[in-house]
Amino acid sequence: MAQVHGTPATTTATPTGGTSGLGRLMGVGLLLAGVVLLALGAYLGPYSYAASIPGKLTVDTCTVDYKYRSGTSNSSRKKTKTKWCYGTFTASDDSAKDVNAELKSDALHQRGEVIEALRTGDASYQQDHGWGGAIAIGCVWWFAALIPLAIGLLCTATGFALGGVTDFQRARQRAGQGLIGAVYTLMAAGVIGFAISLAVMFFL
Repeated sequence: MAQVHGTPATTTATPTGGTSGLGRLMGVGLLLAGVVLLALGAYLGPYSYAASIPGKLTVDTCTVDYKYRSGTSNSSRKKTKTKWCYGTFTASDDSAKDVNAELKSDALHQRGEVIEALRTGDASYQQDHGWGGAIAIGCVWWFAALIPLAIGLLCTATGFALGGVTDFQRARQRAGQGLIGAVYTLMAAGVIGFAISLAVMFFL
């Protein structure tokens, strides 16, 4: 009796059509989320600063608002404090004046002191940290956007569905070194840039 000899067929694990489709759908969603974060950065940073009215707030008084965190026992309650300053806001071009202005302050100022301020709405004000502060706020959002953009790029290109280590290894094989390198670079830039921008924003 003749016997047929041959090599056993080897199989390579590949994502099923459903998993691949889900991964690409998730990728599109992550890419859209990244675009939204980029737009928020532009709006909350440079655009809002450019649209605000610069001026000065002459301080009448400053207070501290204490709030206790909920869900903690009386013996270990933690409180947060917010400094508020009240006074008269006068626009730099004398186009607006408000004798009842209030804003969050980084310090308790004495009566008569002048704070550089921005009028951001009909009755809303904030301290003016200049274009540097506005760009730092934008950068926080822009660098944060790189993370969903990087993951979304990988998901869209390979069908990666965030299914764990095996799914990632499979996606990495399908992507190739060029795409994986780009994804890693974007994620590293996002994390490092976000941390630096956040630090700059708080120290300005």
